[in-house]
Amino acid sequence: MDKPSVFRGMFIHNSANADIRDASKGMAAEFNIALLPELPDTGIYLNIDNSGAGLCDTSSPKQAPVKAEFVSPEMQYRLKKSGAKSELIMRAIGNKQGPCNVIDATPGLGRDAMVMANFGCQVTMLERSPAVAVILADGLRQLQQLSSDLRSNLSLYCDDSIHTLNEKDLKNKGLNLPDVVYLDPMFPHRKKSALVKKEMQLFQRLLGHDPDADVLFNAAMKVAKKRVVVKRPNTAEPLDNQKPNLTIDSKKHRFDVYLTG
Repeated sequence: MDKPSVFRGMFIHNSANADIRDASKGMAAEFNIALLPELPDTGIYLNIDNSGAGLCDTSSPKQAPVKAEFVSPEMQYRLKKSGAKSELIMRAIGNKQGPCNVIDATPGLGRDAMVMANFGCQVTMLERSPAVAVILADGLRQLQQLSSDLRSNLSLYCDDSIHTLNEKDLKNKGLNLPDVVYLDPMFPHRKKSALVKKEMQLFQRLLGHDPDADVLFNAAMKVAKKRVVVKRPNTAEPLDNQKPNLTIDSKKHRFDVYLTG
């Protein structure tokens, strides 16, 4: 595995308005992230301006900041056009008998969490990277302004899912055991290609891939009341070499479904 790039901290542009500055400083304090007096020369950093929080890589200065997807035009278009039958993730989590209580233990940019929340699921995101947690928290801040009802279906904790997915720690956070645990662990792409999105390349430089995905899977299996759903590339082996109860396929990936109750 390539060594992850160094995360430098958060840079807030002087042009950012007072509300953005205050919110960003609050997130930096909450997630224990250093505030940078100037733009760094190397590494990855959080860039804050009036459009919100984004991850930037000094080695790719022309790449746009990577941001959460809750309020992106692409996400809003998808939500307007999609239905429960067309969204394979909804078939995978088994939402037919009513909205599920879901823990998304690998939320990334929040796309899948947003889709599940749009169909009424209560989705708790557990993100272990403070840098990624900031862009998710900022995305939720913007979503509150767009749709407070949809925002109410999403919550975020900056925690390592492996340590949190047990009954005691969930209870300490005021969380019930989930109906579904959803996993989309980082897959180790060995080379750059058009098929590997730029934000995923940046995530891999920031975090590496998820070598402990099997451990996370087994933790999920112990707390999910109904099922664990794992999103995998079509070429990838099942997590922990465990055969799923059923698989839902798409062109580029699949959902492995493990029934627990």
